[in-house]
Amino acid sequence: MIIVAGHLLVGPEERSAYLGGCVDVVEQGRRAPGCLDFSIGADLVDPGRINIYERWESREAVEAFRGEGPSGEQGTQILAGNVAEYDAENERNLF
Repeated sequence: MIIVAGHLLVGPEERSAYLGGCVDVVEQGRRAPGCLDFSIGADLVDPGRINIYERWESREAVEAFRGEGPSGEQGTQILAGNVAEYDAENERNLF
């Protein structure tokens, strides 16, 4: 299993528009073969932070879905970020 997790920082005044531009990507991700979960959402505390979380069955599934990242307009809105991929072998259900 592959987990992609982290955050992006945008101007607080641009976050709502940025997230609005992500709706299609989230819908496509959730329909993609091998996608177990896909979420891009507003942070509850930091008004400029966007949290990223994806869970995939395999690296091949991630690579088949992943394009070149955010579109040009969205890319210019990103001030900073930290998003990483993790290989996960074990799962323990907590809920």
